[in-house]
Parts: sequence; C-alpha cells; structure tokens
Amino acid sequence: MVSVSLLLFLSFFAFFAPSESHDKVSLELYYESLCPYSANFIVNHLPKIFTPDLAPIVHLKLVPWGNAKLRANATFDCQHGPYECLLNTVEACAIHIWPQLSKHFPFIYCVEDLVFQSKREEWESCFEKLDLDSEPINQCYNSEHGKQLELQYAAETSALEPPHKYVPWVVVDGEPLYEDYENFLSYLCKAYKGTVTPQSCTQASYLREVNAKPKHSVCYKDSGIMLTWEKVRSTIASWMH
Repeated sequence: MVSVSLLLFLSFFAFFAPSESHDKVSLELYYESLCPYSANFIVNHLPKIFTPDLAPIVHLKLVPWGNAKLRANATFDCQHGPYECLLNTVEACAIHIWPQLSKHFPFIYCVEDLVFQSKREEWESCFEKLDLDSEPINQCYNSEHGKQLELQYAAETSALEPPHKYVPWVVVDGEPLYEDYENFLSYLCKAYKGTVTPQSCTQASYLREVNAKPKHSVCYKDSGIMLTWEKVRSTIASWMH
C-alpha cells in the first residue's frame, strides 16, 4: 500500500518533471466513495501512474458519483447511504477547489484509504495530514454548491456511452475497460501515441495482455445485486432483529 507521504512525493516529482511529449492518454474513473472496490482501486492501483515517465502522458479525471440515483426534486440517493453522498460531495468539492491533480488526488487518496481501512468517520483527519485548509471544503459540501457539483457529475455519468453498469468504471481514451479495469496500465500504454515509449510500459511485471478481461469485483448499478460489505452487514443486522 502506498503511504500518503510517498504519494505526495510521487505526485510532486511526477507532475513537475519535464516531459519530452505533449501526447496524453485520457484516463477517467467513475466511482463512488464507499464502494470497497472503488476504494481498493484508488488506493492500491491508481497510484501506479504517479511515476516520472507515466504521469506526464496521462490526463486523469475523477468523477465521484457512481451508482447514485436522482430523484424528481433534484435530490439524490447514494447506493451505500447518506454517508456516501457526503463523501462523494466532499471529494467533488476537493476537485473543484483544488483543480490541480497533484493537490486533490492526495486528499481523495487519503479519504479512500480510510474507507478501505473501515475508518471512514475519520476522513476529516486528512486535512491535518496533508496540511490543507478545511474551511473551503466545509463551506462547499454544506452549501448548494456541493450539490450542484454532484448534479454535474450525475449528468456526466449518465452521458456515458456505453452506459456504465457498475463501479469502478474505468475509461481509457473513451473506451471502457469493463471488468479488466485493474489492467488499466496495459491499456494506457497501448493507447499512447508518443514517440518515446515510457519505461514503465516495458515492464512485464506491470502489464498483462489487453482484452484478457479477468473478472474483478465491482459494485453493480442494480442495488439488487450489489456485492458489498455494506449490503452483507445490513442483511445480517435484519436477521438478528
């Protein structure tokens, strides 16, 4: 697992290192904050792009909405309940307030790392850990602005073609990776059209065959087949009562 301090170092080094190419591959992650598979991907897989050779060729976009559902009055319900709506909005606010990837990604990583450790209630500790001012985020998610940001991400997610079926939903240069999302580096390397091949794209330990499509765990859009710990815990609690 990549520590927050190491991630900060990699982010700073990678995003300020010179690049010989201006060709970038788009990498989009559509996710929800409390899906354990989204958290796992953000914490244990996505940081692989933060290397001096890969970071300059990747344009990463995070979209924290996932499988949430809009109501008629422009409010919304999140798959894992109100706390997920809170953290989705917090992360949307972070992206808006700190648009530089090198600033908002460490914060989102920190929050998702706590989710991954079942410590989601401690998310505000990320401000102190990363020496960030909490007030702009607090004002954003407690106001109509945070809601509007989420509605914007709802529209972007709804416009996906083909439509997303689950999260994490990873898209490379407009093409969804489906359940092969953990193999995203292979797709990035294949899509890159620059003249200098990144060294990471030659490391066999990083790469697998594209289109092999092994099945990885996901949170399905249909809550009826949602395979998450939250669902299991809720079911067990209902049995006990």
